[in-house]
Parts: sequence; C-alpha cells; structure tokens
Amino acid sequence: MTEARPAFYALAPGGWRDYLTLLHPPYTAWHLSYVAIGATLAPHFRADRLGAAAAAFFLGLGVGAHALDEWRGRPLQTRIPERMLLALTALSLAAAVGIGIAGAITFNLWLLMFVVAGALLVPVYNLELLGGAIHNSPGFAFSWGAFPLLTGYFACAETITWVALLAAGYAALTSYVQRVLSTPVRHVRRRVASVTGTAELRDGTSEPITAELLYGTQERSLQLLAAANVCLASALLVLRLT
Repeated sequence: MTEARPAFYALAPGGWRDYLTLLHPPYTAWHLSYVAIGATLAPHFRADRLGAAAAAFFLGLGVGAHALDEWRGRPLQTRIPERMLLALTALSLAAAVGIGIAGAITFNLWLLMFVVAGALLVPVYNLELLGGAIHNSPGFAFSWGAFPLLTGYFACAETITWVALLAAGYAALTSYVQRVLSTPVRHVRRRVASVTGTAELRDGTSEPITAELLYGTQERSLQLLAAANVCLASALLVLRLT
C-alpha cells in the first residue's frame, strides 16, 4: 500500500498548498451551504445578511476551527508553523465575532446569542473541552449542521420557526451522515500503514483487499453529498435572487 494522503482533497505538503488544504474546501463549502439554505428559507431574503453570515462562518469554521484542529494534532500533515495556526485561529474567530456583533447592533441584539454560541463551539469541539462532551457525532451534527442553518435563517427572519427547525433537522442528519462516513475514511487514510488479504468469492475466484476497497465507497459518497448540498443551496439562491 502506498502512503495515502490524509484527505482526498489534501495537496502535496508545503507552501500555499498547505493553506488551501487547511480550508477543507469540499467540507467548508458543504457547511456554508447550510447557512445559505437557512437564509433562503426565511420569509424575507436578505442577500447582504447572508453574505455577512457566510463570511463569519467561513472565517470561524473554514479557517479558525480547521486551523485549531491542525494545531492540535496535525491531521492534515501540513507544514504550517504552530504560531501561524494559532494566529489564524485567533484572528479569524475575532473577525467572525466582529461581524456577528456588528450585525446584532445593526438589526437584532438576539443575534448575540448565536455569536456567543459560535465562538464557544470552536474551542469546545476542536479541543475536546468539557471532557469531549460534544466531540462526537451528535455534537458534530449540531455544531456544523443545525447551527449554521439556524444562524442563516435567523439572520434574515430575526426569529426561529418550525420551518427553520425542520430544515435544521435536515442539516443535522446530513452532517451526522458525514461523520459516520468520514470516520472510517480518516482511520484508514491517517492511521493504517498497510492492508493485505483477499476476499474469496462464491464463484471460486478471489480479489485483493486494498485500502481503496475499505474506504472508497464512503469517500465517494462524501464527495457526492458535498456537491449535492452545494447544488441545493445554489438552487435556492437562484430562486430567491430571480
């Protein structure tokens, strides 16, 4: 077995490629799509508020959470210095919080609840604080699925309705599926050194067991789910903008 990349989107380590890998592009786009879905389901769509919410989540999740995760255990095997990872975490979270506070002051102070929750979720989840209470599949489903969608909805509607809660259920369930599928993929890609063996078929033939056989279906499913959610968010945006 040749050495596998730590993720299917991971580029060769070094230079600018490390920073692109750090963003987890397919997964960041997937979770930003929840923000867009929430905003477009609101009774009154506000593109400027969606833009601000998406920017905040890109900074907080796409940059901050992923930089903190890389600092903690180098799961993506980048060569970004530890100080840079910590700086990226602090600056991106500060910028995300700043965007949220500005929005709260501008149109609804209740938005501060989402700002505080988002600022706490990143360190609590990624550093496994509180004994790792939310560093699990349900915690992931809420933090990076339901929460972004509810925030996007509230930013435009300034309230939470049953529509928002049902959509948050969709986001939580699909994020839960992401976690279920990605766990074995990460295990094989990042921890398994070699795979050997054969599968004996009923017709008397055999086929080799490879690493790709162990995680290929799950990984392809993840790629398709990421694309599907981005397509759904894009369709809703086109609907509300035209």
